[in-house]
Amino acid sequence: MGVRAPRLAGAALFAALVSLSPLASAQGDMPTTDTGTTAWMLVSTALVLLMVPGLAMFYGGLVRTKNVLGTMMHSFGAMAVMGVLWVVCGYAMAFGPNALGGWTGWNPDFVMLLGIDDSIMPTHVPEYVFAMFQGKFAIITPAILAGAFAERVRFRGYLVLIALWGILVYNPLCHWVWAEGGFLFDKGAIDFAGGTVVHISAGTSGLVCALYLGARRGYPKIAMHPSNLVMTLIGAGLLWVGWFGFNAGSAVSSGLDTARALAVTQAAAAAGALAWIVIEALHHGKATSLGIVSGILAGLVAITPAAGVVQIPGAMILGVAAAIFCYGAILLKNRLGYDDSLDAFGIHGVGGIVGAILLTFFLRPSWVAGQDASWSLGHQLLVQAEGVLVSVGYAGVVTLVLVVLVDRTIGLRVSEPEEMAGLDHSLHGEHGYGLLNPN
Repeated sequence: MGVRAPRLAGAALFAALVSLSPLASAQGDMPTTDTGTTAWMLVSTALVLLMVPGLAMFYGGLVRTKNVLGTMMHSFGAMAVMGVLWVVCGYAMAFGPNALGGWTGWNPDFVMLLGIDDSIMPTHVPEYVFAMFQGKFAIITPAILAGAFAERVRFRGYLVLIALWGILVYNPLCHWVWAEGGFLFDKGAIDFAGGTVVHISAGTSGLVCALYLGARRGYPKIAMHPSNLVMTLIGAGLLWVGWFGFNAGSAVSSGLDTARALAVTQAAAAAGALAWIVIEALHHGKATSLGIVSGILAGLVAITPAAGVVQIPGAMILGVAAAIFCYGAILLKNRLGYDDSLDAFGIHGVGGIVGAILLTFFLRPSWVAGQDASWSLGHQLLVQAEGVLVSVGYAGVVTLVLVVLVDRTIGLRVSEPEEMAGLDHSLHGEHGYGLLNPN
């Protein structure tokens, strides 16, 4: 049984774990539980889980009435599938020592989490808490991905797809970036809370799925109005609240680093929201509710990789930059005509790329001062770019193989009659609002 602790990966203040010898534990050197830090990590774990129903509401309000339940089921289905896979093998793959040449990690003691039953991490947090915190990231990532192909996939096909995706895409990426021995970790790639592992991978994979499956029938000629923007606004609010656990909890501590991550998260989200509605007002003459929630998400996504290494001014610049680039990405999508239904790539993919690259120019002076003499801004920029390219390339290629495999075996795209009737009725035998003829 290993006892592991967070450490710096170049600039990444996150949950990379260093193994301690069983002998040390046997000699009575096992850390004791810090109840304050443990309490914060328990709260953070709950906050990240809250983001999943928040995302379900956000996405559910954006689709047509006949597809509300089918769309929300994607988020709840991820809670089930990834919740099981994470404890069975996900944690062992993500945070175990290098296996298969470093493609993934593996520690058989972590299967079913049996090997951590008595483990207290050197940060004085029970390892169960850390494992559950990380498990929520594994849940929300494929739920984000699903927004790209909303309103047109079979539920069973989706569940199989995300199960394979979690094992073959998410777990290896998590290991490369956040685990001791992961090659991006060892190079010093900065990803505090999931810019590459979560947002870029989900956005890219979602785009690949959307392009392969094709547009919703009737898109873009038929107007596909959101069913309930009120629900979308509430979902965005829950995401904002949950994001404090997402980012501040990623310090795996309860101190100065936690406070810094929380503060910059708030600043970036607010700056992104304000920038988006200003852009809308200048472009269309009015600010919209959909615009402000898009700006909130863009700011939150961009600060995610940077939350441990930038100060407030940098966070606000990242939020504004994300709003600009994500707004442009959605305009480009409309011009090109591809159907990323709920802009999973336009916001999560693009916002993650913006944050992962631009954070290099806003690093906290105290962080820079702590680096060794060989460090340079140019080298860090290259490492960040490598992390982005690896995430985009690996997630994109493997997802293409998986989506083709699932579609040609058990089926992924729904039939035309099923799609026209709506996923709620065709796949689940229900109606989200109890309407006889939803549209």
